Amino acid sequence: MLETALPLTLQNARTALAEGLRAIEAGQTAFDLSRVEALDSAAIAILLAWQRAARARGTNLDFHNPPSVLCSLAALYGVAELLHIVGSATAQPH
Repeated sequence: MLETALPLTLQNARTALAEGLRAIEAGQTAFDLSRVEALDSAAIAILLAWQRAARARGTNLDFHNPPSVLCSLAALYGVAELLHIVGSATAQPH
């Protein structure tokens, strides 16, 4: 499982996206988000892009231990069901 501590913000979106895509290309299927300290709405776009890349490879990603604000954003934007969130009290069952 890839543990990422990169900020998932608009300012860092390209870097975060590229790091995740490299990990997916290397076969990563789970990301631990417990160390992510900075995020904004760009985080949703980044996670959805990672998920699309994984699905293009024939798999899904699991996002473990997301910050509660990330779960709140996903619910607010109506995309929580598109993300496989694991290990959060606000995660949607799959």
